[in-house]
Amino acid sequence: MFGKIVYLANNVAHIEIPEGTPVHENLMNMHVVFEDANKKILGEVEDIDAKLVKVRFLGEIVGNKFVGGVIRKPTLQAKLRIVTKEELALIVGDNSPSSMILGKSPLYDDCVIRMDINDIFSNHMAIFGNTGSGKSCGVARLLQNVFSNPNFMPYKASFFIFDAYGEYHNAFSEINRINPNYNFKYYTTNPNDPEHLLRIPLWLLDKDDFALLLEAETHTQLTIIETMLKFVSIFVSDDDVSRRYCNHIIAKALMAILFTNQTCASKKNDVYAVIDACSTEQFNLEAEVQGVGYKRKFRELFVIDSAGQFPESNLMVEYITSFIDETLDKYEVASTKYYTLDDLEKALAFTLISEGLLKNEKMYNEAVTLKVRLHELAVGENRGFFNFPQYISLKDYIAMLISVNGNRKAQIINFNLEEIDDSFAKTLTKIYSKMLFTFTKGLQVRASIPFHIYLEESHRYVQSDSDKFLLGYNIFERIAKEGRKYGLMLDLISQRPVELSDTVISQCSNFLIFKMNHPRDLEYIAKMLPNISAEIVEMQKSLQPGTCVAFGKAFKVPMIVKMDMPNPAPSSSNCDIFSTWQVNRQ
Repeated sequence: MFGKIVYLANNVAHIEIPEGTPVHENLMNMHVVFEDANKKILGEVEDIDAKLVKVRFLGEIVGNKFVGGVIRKPTLQAKLRIVTKEELALIVGDNSPSSMILGKSPLYDDCVIRMDINDIFSNHMAIFGNTGSGKSCGVARLLQNVFSNPNFMPYKASFFIFDAYGEYHNAFSEINRINPNYNFKYYTTNPNDPEHLLRIPLWLLDKDDFALLLEAETHTQLTIIETMLKFVSIFVSDDDVSRRYCNHIIAKALMAILFTNQTCASKKNDVYAVIDACSTEQFNLEAEVQGVGYKRKFRELFVIDSAGQFPESNLMVEYITSFIDETLDKYEVASTKYYTLDDLEKALAFTLISEGLLKNEKMYNEAVTLKVRLHELAVGENRGFFNFPQYISLKDYIAMLISVNGNRKAQIINFNLEEIDDSFAKTLTKIYSKMLFTFTKGLQVRASIPFHIYLEESHRYVQSDSDKFLLGYNIFERIAKEGRKYGLMLDLISQRPVELSDTVISQCSNFLIFKMNHPRDLEYIAKMLPNISAEIVEMQKSLQPGTCVAFGKAFKVPMIVKMDMPNPAPSSSNCDIFSTWQVNRQ
């Protein structure tokens, strides 16, 4: 079949086809070996015409090992032949204890393709493909292969799947049939399933999380949120210091109003507005104020005389200033405490009247914007997601997420996000991802508890958005750059890779690319992946469902892989229009 090498150019060899030799089209994408006296160079057939075969160099076979990349080129006298079964085994992986099956090679009579578990799961991964290309089935099959592997039992695995459409419940809910030690756990955003409703402890969220939750837009609002979180920790203590702190804030706000140049009528209105928003036993309109030999209601202190003045101004100032204690400004609660959305609303109300905001119209308006959004959350349909029943630490909350009945480990934890809109789903996904990052980063033994985050429809979440401007980072980009060393891996599942953050994609080490047609996505993949041939990129347009191109750290060379159908399959099939449209005939 192969004649002599005509010429070598860069990373490609052109080999003549002897006259009269029939051209076998099934050689396309097959692997061949250039054999010299002292070296073997592996190549892949990427183009054939009537006279020439074009072969791209992939690596070198040294002893019983395949080494990717080519430094030494074959000589013009090298002999070219099809790869042997023994050499092919060096490429498709062996059946070692640390390996697992991915699928089969349609080019080599369904030869089994294996990969090293560390190489595939110790790195970030991206899985791309059009709708209907078998992408969801490929993900389900990949994880089913993990737990069906006879070589080992991944009892300590933790796969967090953020499921945009609720597809994966069917694929993994009966994983304990493989082994009773395996467990599946799911959380839902469907309020009609309160037992499995996703619930997040508010006190585990920090300033950045609330900035996302309340859609903060400016750095000023970050300062306001920070103050709100300080206040809520103090107020929920419900002790003497907490009560004194409330009165201290109100008193300072009232004195700030009284020292303005407004008319007494305007001052009275502003004072009443503060008391209406933030009242205590000592500061409410009916509170009794003790004078010298007489008492007044607090509201009576603001009666205006015919001269337009407060006749009880001395008693008023004396009473209000008695609650100001400057030492309280430096007080902070030593530990986090349980609180609710209602508690946060109270804290934000006090933030609005705290020193500085009342005098700064811009800051006050931005605080009011946050107040409106917090109230919408507190009374809206998403309130239930933050209704956690009792205090829990981050460590115990993570343990709760991955446990079943408190004494068994769940290996697959599925978050069904189909009942909420994309914007809120994006926020929840970021919050959970940051929570997992914080947990893994805080482990005493680095990477001792590895977690995998699978993001279905990841182009909705992993974007180049405003987080960098506001927070100084994007959590997905931070995980992509730092998470691997702490044992936190991202696995992106998307039909639109061009919409994903370039930073995150650049940190992915493994790729499974199913059929794709969109020109922008194909162009993006071709530019993003310099080691993949133009022929394979072109082939992606016509890949069969369930077939992908696999390449990256876990693969010696880019491979076309036919994956078995998952059993059971995810709920991702198309609607059966024919059956649905039919009218049953009696």
